[in-house]
Order: sequence, then C-alpha cells, then structure tokens
Amino acid sequence: MTAQAFVPTPVTRRPREPYVRVRELERDLAARVDGEVRFDPGTRGAYSTDGSNYRQVPIGVVVPRSVEAAAEAVAVCREHRAPITSRGGGTSLAGQTCNAAVVIDWSKYCHRLVSVDRAAHTCVVEPGIVLDTLNLLLRDTGLMFGPRPSTHSHCTLGGMIGNNSCGSTAQAYGKTADNVARLEILTYDGLRTWVGPTGGDEFERILAEGGRRAEIYRGLRDVVGAHAGEIRRRFPDIPRRVSGYNLDQLLPGGDFDLARALVGSEGTLVTVLRAELRLVPAPKAESLVVLGYHDIAVAGDAVPRIAAHRPLQLEGVDDKLVGYERRKGMHPEALKELPEGGGWLMVSFAGDSREEADDRANALVDDLRGSDHEPHVAFFDTELLEKELWEVRESGLGATARVPGMRETWEGWEDSAVPPERLGDYLRDLCRLFEEFGYGDASLYGHFGQGCVHTRIPFDLVTADGVRAFHAFLERAADLVVSYGGSLSGEHGDGQSRGELLPRMFGPAVMTAFEQVKAVFDPDDRMNPGKIVAPYRVDENLRLGPGWTPAEPDARFGYPADEGSFQRAVMRCVGVGQCRRPSGGVMCPSYRATREEEHSTRGRARLLFEMLDGHADSTVRDGWRSGAVRDALDLCLACKGCSHDCPTEVDMATYKAEFLSHHYSGRVRPAAHYSMGWLPVLARLAAFAPRAVNVLTHTPGLGALAKRAGGIEPARPVPYFADLRFSDWYRRRGPRGDGERGTVVLWPDTFTDNLAPHIGRAAVAVMESAGYRVVLPPRTLCCGLTWISTGQLGVAKRVLRRTLRTLAPALRRGTPIVALEPSCAAVFRSDAANLLPHDRDAVRLKEQTRTLAELLTRTDGWRPPRIDRDAVSQPHCHHHSVLGYDTDRHLLRSAGVRLDAVGGCCGLAGDFGFTAGHLDVSLACAESELLPAVRDAGPETLILADGFSCRTQIEHAGTGRQALHLAELLASAIRGDDLGPYPERRIARRPGRPRVLGQR
Repeated sequence: MTAQAFVPTPVTRRPREPYVRVRELERDLAARVDGEVRFDPGTRGAYSTDGSNYRQVPIGVVVPRSVEAAAEAVAVCREHRAPITSRGGGTSLAGQTCNAAVVIDWSKYCHRLVSVDRAAHTCVVEPGIVLDTLNLLLRDTGLMFGPRPSTHSHCTLGGMIGNNSCGSTAQAYGKTADNVARLEILTYDGLRTWVGPTGGDEFERILAEGGRRAEIYRGLRDVVGAHAGEIRRRFPDIPRRVSGYNLDQLLPGGDFDLARALVGSEGTLVTVLRAELRLVPAPKAESLVVLGYHDIAVAGDAVPRIAAHRPLQLEGVDDKLVGYERRKGMHPEALKELPEGGGWLMVSFAGDSREEADDRANALVDDLRGSDHEPHVAFFDTELLEKELWEVRESGLGATARVPGMRETWEGWEDSAVPPERLGDYLRDLCRLFEEFGYGDASLYGHFGQGCVHTRIPFDLVTADGVRAFHAFLERAADLVVSYGGSLSGEHGDGQSRGELLPRMFGPAVMTAFEQVKAVFDPDDRMNPGKIVAPYRVDENLRLGPGWTPAEPDARFGYPADEGSFQRAVMRCVGVGQCRRPSGGVMCPSYRATREEEHSTRGRARLLFEMLDGHADSTVRDGWRSGAVRDALDLCLACKGCSHDCPTEVDMATYKAEFLSHHYSGRVRPAAHYSMGWLPVLARLAAFAPRAVNVLTHTPGLGALAKRAGGIEPARPVPYFADLRFSDWYRRRGPRGDGERGTVVLWPDTFTDNLAPHIGRAAVAVMESAGYRVVLPPRTLCCGLTWISTGQLGVAKRVLRRTLRTLAPALRRGTPIVALEPSCAAVFRSDAANLLPHDRDAVRLKEQTRTLAELLTRTDGWRPPRIDRDAVSQPHCHHHSVLGYDTDRHLLRSAGVRLDAVGGCCGLAGDFGFTAGHLDVSLACAESELLPAVRDAGPETLILADGFSCRTQIEHAGTGRQALHLAELLASAIRGDDLGPYPERRIARRPGRPRVLGQR
C-alpha cells in the first residue's frame, strides 16, 4: 500500500465563517461544562484580539474549572461542529489566540502544578499555569523550567507550548519543544492520550491496537516518510526555527517524538490538556557583562565568538531602543550604566557561585581584548542593577510601541531568525529594507546569540496604500530571511502574521506535508482554523485596516500625550499583557483578585476600543451608554498602577473617569456617586455636628439605613469624623516660627482635615522643626479627587478652578504646596493639568506640589531623627504610579528604619472599597500582599502607610494593627515619644473576612 493511502485529503481551503447554531451551542455548553460560559458582547469584545495586529470576534468564551471540564467543552463543540481556539495569557504576537471560534481560556482555573519528580527532573502541569508561578513553586527543588520569554511574569505554559516559546535563556536551555517530555492531548474528534517519544516496538504496538490512535500514527509516519527529503532540505538547521510544524521530529530513523512535533502547532492540531516538562537545575549565581559596539550590526558580527563561551543569555539592543526608553523615562538609572556604543550585547553567565560566574565573564572579556570584536565593557555584579538592565531588554516591545513624537509601531516582522554566524550581515540588509520602505525608525533587539531579531515597525495599517506597503514589505523580508537560510519566525510562531508567507520558506512539497498533517488530526479544519495551514492573508482581519472608522468623541480630559484624542489614548494598549501578572508592581489589582480578562487593564482597553465602533462587527454598539463597558470598569480601582507599570502607559483610571462622565451625563447616578463623590461637601457639613453624625452612622439600624441610602457596603465601617477639624485647629493656633527656610502651604485634604487631623498636626510640627513657616489656604478647598474618580468631571473642573484661584498668589511666588494624602498629591501632579490643559496655574501646581518626604529631603542641612526600628510600609498606589516612593525609602533608611516596602494595592482605593458590592474584591486585593505582610510583622515592627485608604483597610481587615503616616512617625521621633497610636484614632467594627473567590 502506498504511503499516501493513509492520508486524508489535505486541508487547503477553510470556511470563512463557521455555521453554528450559536444559542443552542451556548445552552449545551452551559448545561454540560463545569465552568463559565460567556457569549455576551462584552466578553467577546475583550477576547477579540491578542498582542497581534489581528482582530476576530469569537463565537463565545468558555472558562473551564478543570481539565475534565475543558475536555467536555471540546466534546460539546464537536457535536455542534463549532471551531475552537485555546488561549493562555493571550499575548501571542501572530494572531494565534484570536479567532471566530469558541475560545477556551485556561488561565483562570487550570493552573495546577500536578506533580514533581525531583529524581527525573520532570513535572506535570496544567496549561494555564504562569511560568514565573511554576518556577516559584519549584524553588525548593532547586529546579526550574529553562526557557524564559520576556513575558515570563504572565505567559502560561500552555501558550508556550502552543507557540514553541524560547526567550533569552533558550541560549542555554533550548526552545520549549526541547524541554517537553510528554503531552496529554485531545483531538477534535475525541481521542485522548499521552504522547511522547515512540520507539519502534511501541510504534508497532500502537498500530496493532488499531483505532483512531493507530490511524494518526500511521498517517503521520506515511506523510513524513513521503516528504522526508524535502523536510531535511527545507528545514533550516538553526537554533531558532519556530515556523511550521516540527515534522523533523517525526523523520525516519529518529525517536518519532509526537510531543515535540506538536509543540508550536498553535492549537491547530490538538488541544493540550496536561504537559510533562523537563526541568533543569536553577543557576545558583549569575553574572552580567554588557558589551558596547559601534552599531548593532557590528555587535551582530561579534556574536559567534561570544557564543563559543556558552553563556546563559546573549541578547542585543540597539541605540534606537535605548533612545526610545530614555525618551519615555524608562529605566533611567540602568541606562546610565551602559558602556559607550551604538549597539550593545548583554551577556550573562551562570555558575555554582558568584566567583565562578564572574570568572566565566572575565574569561570572555579577556578573549575579546585586542580582537577584531573588542568592545567597550561594563561589568555588573549586583542583583538589583542586573535586574534593571534585563528590564531594559525585556521592555523592548512596550518601549517601542508608543514613543512620543514617533509613529505607532506594530508587529509583523518581529522575530525572524538567521544562522548566528550571518547575523551581522542580515541586520545590515534588514536596515536597508527598512529605509527603502520608509520604516527607518524601527529598532532592533533580540536573542542575538541564536540569531533571533525582534523589531516593531511603523507600518501604516489604516490606509489602503499603507496596507499594500505592509504586505509588500513582508514578502520582501520573507525572501530576505530565506536567502540567509533563516526562519520567518524564531520565537512567536506563524499564526496569521506569517501563515501566508510559509510557502516562501518551505516550498510546495513541505507545505503539502503540513496540509496533510493537519488533515490527519483535524480533517474538518475545526482547530484554530486559518492559522498556519490554509491561512488567512496577512492583511485580513486587521485590528485597524483601511475600513476602520472609529468614533472620535469629545473628551473631558486634555490627553496631551495623545494629541487630545481619547481614541489615541485607548489605542495605547497593544496587548502586552503585563496587567495580567499575578504579582509584582501594582497593576492590575482587580485582575489579580478575579483572574478575569475583562477586569484586566488590557480587557478594559479592548472594550473601550470596541466602544469606538470602528468595525462593522463591533461588539459594543451603544457607545458611552454601554452597560458592558460600565461593568468592566466597575472593578477598576483607579489605582493608576497601569499608568506606571504598563510599558505603553495606559491610564485606565483616567479612561474610567472619562467614560463615567459621558455614561451618566443627564442620568441619575449610583447612590455612591452622590455620597462618596460629594464627600468633601458632606464632610464640611458634618464638621458642624460631628458627634451627631457619628452617632447616626454607627447606631445599629440608623447606620444601616444611612449606608443603604448612600450605596455603601453594609459590612464596611464608616470612619469617624473628628471633633475638631485640622484646619480649624490650625486657624485657632496660627502659624509659628520665623521660617528661616521659607514658607510652605500645607494642603488640608478632606481625609486629613476631617478624619485624621492628628496627621496634619504632626506634619506641622515636623515642618516647623525643619525651619519652615507653615500656612494653610484661607478657606476650605478641594483637589476634586472624589468627583474625578466618580466621573463627575464638570464639578471637578469647577472645584479645581476655585482651588487654583485661591492658591494662585502662592503658586506665582513659587511657594511649595505640601500634600500629605498621596491621592490628592497625584491629582495635583497629574489629573489637574490633564483636566485643565491650558491653565498655567495648573502647570505651576503640578510643578510645585511636594510630598512631605520630598520637601524634607530637599531641605539643606535637615537630618531625620534616629529611628532604629523595623517597619513594613504600604506605598500608596499613587506613590507607585505618579509620585514615586524612592524619596520616602531614602528618608526612612537614613533615619535607621529597616524598611520592607510591600507591593500591590491595598484594595480600598478611595470610594472603591466602600461601594456596596465591592467588599470581596477589595479584601482579596489586600490579601494579595498587604495583609499577609502586616500579619507576619512582629509586634515591635512599625506599620507605615501615608494613604488614608491603606490605613483604613489595615484597620478594617482584622489585623489588630494600626498604620502610621510618615508625619506621625517623624513627629513622634522628634519629640522622643512612644511610637504608639494617637488618642484621636478610633477603629470602627471590622467587616467580615472576604469570602474565598472561586479562582483564589
């Protein structure tokens, strides 16, 4: 019988749109699958794209609670002939994880480390586990999973298997395919089995057993056997060939390793249910050396000699990437440490000790000294600086995606790979091609030790001519890399970005083999159709495209960094996905609590994009009135963490305020917008009879009625209003001292003034002891924070204008404005100028606002009192995102405080934690990092938090601790007092502990 006898008809055509009875499919999935089944427009919009140029609205989304539930979802889809697409972190850059299919999202629940075999150096995982999480769980074993993409903090192992991911450490450990032992797979037609290397005897046993498994093995053997010669000839022998199916793993005479063959198939052949991974010993020590060269191509020339030293990582960055990061203010301290040059290689070595790693790095430097490739050298041996320098490289995508003054850049040719010994010449030819097409702004960086080059290119993807040029460039670039014996993809896979171009690399015979392999597994083309085999064109399904006609609504904010355009601001999100990190930084606390795509910064940005209605099939059709967008934004804490942590500086807090302003224009608002949005006015009224108000809000029955009327969470205690406002105390007392160091205006924010006046008094004492004359504004003012956060922007502008008129004399004299509440300081430093972009006093306020730590550390001759204590501090989210906390760290450490600064968000975030229905998420956010750190702190350890929200959350959450403001700490130390709580501080009853969310 001939080889082709076992091969079904190749998949050469695909249905453009599957015919599926969607309502019946949704009904059956909901009835039979243990998970979340979502076919609503909001969810479909959030999943309509990934990190690529492409957009396809899915039929629906299934979030299975277990691997078994996922298998059942596939069975239901099979009965309805519905196509399926698997999705992990959704960061794919080639369009693999968006499709007109049922998307199965593995990341929320299917993230178990099933088992570890230390002796065999293997583990079994579910597809949704994040790489960094896996390696953290493996830490005690001394083992780790070797490949480490730049998205390691949020990419899933399922996604890495789907794309055959690599990363910088693939220099030492190889691609994902090299580190997979076995896979548990499920075919669309229902075969479920484990696959891996198959010896001759086992192969014959499988054939003898018959059935679907035997059919697959026989078909694969025959397809690959028939095309073995062309496979050997057309598959480039380079470290980073990721394009195409791994048919080289099935060649006659080898192990017939079906697991490795399926890695990188992008969900087009099978569904991966579990994976057995090979692990490697984690390096005990690493050393980094950075080499500077004249330009990036010269750096590429030096790669082979350096690679011979077998480094752990060998990465390249060019002067354009470094320039863009400098322009965006990214990693300023690390960039100062780069040696002279216009192109750099970052080379790290591993060792069993720091000395061994350093010796290996020194051996490299000695070898290069006096050679044709002698560089400028910078040697680094501190973990902090090494981490910051690696972030320079890992931030490449975000750093080049939205650069001030430059056209937007896009993926499309971001990971080609060539033989490392030919890298320098390839870079020169690629740069010439950039210039020919007018793409000269594109930067070059990547995994140079293995010849893999990353870039983002300023394609014009919104005009017909621009898209034609995009297509023509890709064809020319494909021919160029093939002429170098390279691969279209060296890391990110083919998907839609390169599927159409694969024949230029592999030729007709190998493409026929790919089609036949697809037919062996998936003859009806239901598995992620249109990717790799029978692909969509590279210029189809564009997220933008010549037909994209988004609305450009009038905006309340100025958006100075986005040419005044809300639409351009929304387009900042390119799908990097750092908002999906389970830890580190602040962004995005609600995603960490819910693990919901719609509650990530990226998911919300996707829905706002859909709301702009640029496509005929936009999922959000009701504009500013959209309930789907409102619901997605409801759990945004307005922490502004994304404005700092997102490499493209998406500012979802501002977008939320903008949306709420339009959404509720001319409509009745939620009760919380009136109670907490107008808190400054209500607090001023309460000051006339604070004790009566406290009785009302804390008496059983009356308090419950008041909360219900105000939309306040029933289990959340209402803070006590002070008997005497801070500003009233100050006006009775008056300013003191001659102010030899000048005058400062102390800002009496609503929280300090009405709820924590002891902090204001402490701040006055500290600043006067430092030689300042402290004055307050002559009347009650407000920064407008509560109106901004609830989207009442018209009121916020009026409030801010009144404040600016009152402060104008001080501002025009250059008097510093000292703000004690970080959120209010952040309004002055960010939101005020954005709301009033043409007001010069708003600019002055931005420039003259200081935190207490900033004022004191800039005071010549001032030294903090000695405080020899351990302390856990919670930097306010706006410290992290707008103000910066390094000044506070420096001040506290110079005072002798042994500081442990906690990451993450406290979860209260102004009105968020007080709003009815938010308690579970609020406390879940706090449980991420803050509350465990407070509970673990010893009884003598100080708890520090400048934010009223942070202190309140600590008090309400049952920790038994109270947090101090920096002003309290310094004032107590200056007086020599005990560092206990002030008598005015009263703790109301605590809410219950958070219910355990399903995904936690």
